[in-house]
Amino acid sequence: MTTENLLVELFVEELPPKALQKLGDAFASGIAASLEGQGLVASGAAVTGYATPRRLAVHIIGVAAKAADKPVSQKLMPVSVGLKDGQATPALLKKLGALGLDEGAVAQLKRQGEGKNEALFLDSVQSGATLAEGLQKALDETIRSLPIPKVMTYQLETGVALPGWDSVQFVRPAHGLVALHGSAVVPVTALGLQSGNATHGHRFEASVEPIVLQHADGYARQLHDEGAVIASYAERRQRIAEQLQAAAARVGQGARPVHDEDLLDEVNALVERPNVLTCQFEAEFLQVPQECLILTMKANQKYFPLLDAEGRLTNRFLVVSNISPEDASAVIGGNERVVRPRLADAKFFFDQDRKKTLASRLPQLARVVYHNKLGTQGERVERVRAIARAIAERLGVDVALVDTAAQLAKTDLVTDMVGEFPELQGVMGRYYALNDGLAEEVADAIEDHYKPRFAGDALPRGAVGVAVALADKLETLVGMFGIGNLPTGDKDPFALRRHALGVIRMLVEKAPQLALDDVLQAAQAAFTSHLPTGTEFGDASASLSAFIYERLAGSLREQGYTAQEVDAVLAQQPQRLADVGQRLQAVRVFAQLPEAEALAAANKRVSNILKKADGEVQATVNQGLLQEEAEKALYAALQAVAPQAQAAYAAGDYTASLQALAALKAPVDAFFDQVMVNAEDAALKANRLGLLKRLQQAMNQVADLSRLAA
Repeated sequence: MTTENLLVELFVEELPPKALQKLGDAFASGIAASLEGQGLVASGAAVTGYATPRRLAVHIIGVAAKAADKPVSQKLMPVSVGLKDGQATPALLKKLGALGLDEGAVAQLKRQGEGKNEALFLDSVQSGATLAEGLQKALDETIRSLPIPKVMTYQLETGVALPGWDSVQFVRPAHGLVALHGSAVVPVTALGLQSGNATHGHRFEASVEPIVLQHADGYARQLHDEGAVIASYAERRQRIAEQLQAAAARVGQGARPVHDEDLLDEVNALVERPNVLTCQFEAEFLQVPQECLILTMKANQKYFPLLDAEGRLTNRFLVVSNISPEDASAVIGGNERVVRPRLADAKFFFDQDRKKTLASRLPQLARVVYHNKLGTQGERVERVRAIARAIAERLGVDVALVDTAAQLAKTDLVTDMVGEFPELQGVMGRYYALNDGLAEEVADAIEDHYKPRFAGDALPRGAVGVAVALADKLETLVGMFGIGNLPTGDKDPFALRRHALGVIRMLVEKAPQLALDDVLQAAQAAFTSHLPTGTEFGDASASLSAFIYERLAGSLREQGYTAQEVDAVLAQQPQRLADVGQRLQAVRVFAQLPEAEALAAANKRVSNILKKADGEVQATVNQGLLQEEAEKALYAALQAVAPQAQAAYAAGDYTASLQALAALKAPVDAFFDQVMVNAEDAALKANRLGLLKRLQQAMNQVADLSRLAA
């Protein structure tokens, strides 16, 4: 079967930049997968996707003009329905007629199965799809399933419409379709367009228009040479990154562009032939906090600000242009004129905001609704303050500093700068707090109370910030759980999962002395006096505690701990989350001991026996009721081992605590071999259950070892 390489291109108006990479990947993989499924291309064939602001394309190696024929066996109907006395029934003849066959085909039918399951089958050869048929199917399926963020409806151009077409729905209006198998055009249609071999290059710099593609394999080269277009998304992105570094090097003095992968992707999706240019703005704007200037240049203009060797913003920035004129001064000057009003706005907001103190803005928070059941931001601030004070007392941190930071942490939400750039909340609060003469610890806490904002983000830098950040996240968690506003599936509008992980990280890394249930109860108490009238609010401590342990379990499994190890440790719901890592390491060491498997199995057996016991079993043992030598030996071993394990546990040496239990293997084995726990004598039975209860308590301080049993 001869093959040729295939090229498919859909030429469109400018695609949404934030969706371009996904659209390009989906277009290439969708067409390749469909053709492979139809037998037109071998599994594992090389597939190259292309995506520019005005095109989606794919090049596939080794595509057949026609798929191979294949034998098929089609089940028609049960024999009891299709044949009567060996003759074809009307039902069978009707079925054969629908397939274009007559009564003569009855003799060719095969019978398979036995009894009631015996059926008639027709063997035939199914003709393989032609490339035109297969590619049409692939195009239709792929276009229908593209991850389009928002669909446009547009009218077809005059003379282009196919019969029955009035309008088209796609991400952007499409104006061209290329389908080349080698050098031959494959006759297909899409979005009201008929395939051909002509495409278009750069909107301003193409040397040929239109570009007539000679062969599927020459696509990228012809676009580059004749169309001034770099078709490969990855190659174009790499060139931008290299040009940014080169431009920064020319500036000198250790200058480097702000690192932002998302911005690089977005700019890459805006240009077809990138050209990086260096621009500048007036140095007086550097008096504005650099976060403001960087954000306005990145978000509004898609520029790359330049930092110096110490990470301070310079008055230079880089522009990724889509044109490459011999004299770029007009392009540079135009971008410098455009950015100036943006920076002036930022300076104006900053100057105006500093005229009012953060404290003077507190009354405004009472007019900002936080949640219809939880009240205003003002009420929320009072809850956060109460929780933060309680945490500060437990941490031994200056309560007055923590209370001030918690009170002012949200005030920058009503400033002009944060109103324009919500991403700067907290950041601007720090600047304004310093401007108001507040302590640096308070200013840092105002910025840091949002941390960690995402996985891997930094934690608050000081104890004051930790107290306020914990309070802020606990208020959100307890509040939402208290009104029953819980995350479901992938819906988590208040980021409760992220808040829970933030609480876990801070309790582990910054506040190891705090107990989880203690801080949850402190947070719950803050809602008793700071809720809108009429709000029904429940005690969510238990369900929230379970939610946090679930998040912790998932995090630990991602770190490489097994489900059994995590389950064993978290089954005890250790209150100091900072201990969990040590407990897991101890369990891992214990599991390597020769006695571990038998002790875990025995522990599981003990748990099952105690669960079936009537009422609550007390861990009390009457030595006088110990009759069998095996139960006396177990009691003696427990008397010797339990204090050792307890002492190591109290000292935080969880590994030594579990290792001490190895001495119990022999007496535990002997006990289960020789002693009947459920004795007929009630006192004897209760005494033996008490002995097992004491054994369970001694073994399960660090972790529930029964969870390690297979």
